[in-house]
Amino acid sequence: MHILKVITFILVIIGALNWGLVGAFNLDLVALIFGEMTVLARIVYILVGVSAIIYAISAYKDVFERY
Repeated sequence: MHILKVITFILVIIGALNWGLVGAFNLDLVALIFGEMTVLARIVYILVGVSAIIYAISAYKDVFERY
């Protein structure tokens, strides 16, 4: 389970940095690397989104297990 948390954390950070670049410089790094809405770019976006959901659920459980 620890490796899943590490992977989701890394993907969430990648997604956050990408959105920061989009907001600050109008630069979508995923699209720049993999192409505009190609299959690979969509896979990366999906993985980041799923990772955010998993990470949020994991963080929620960690917080409320203490009480």
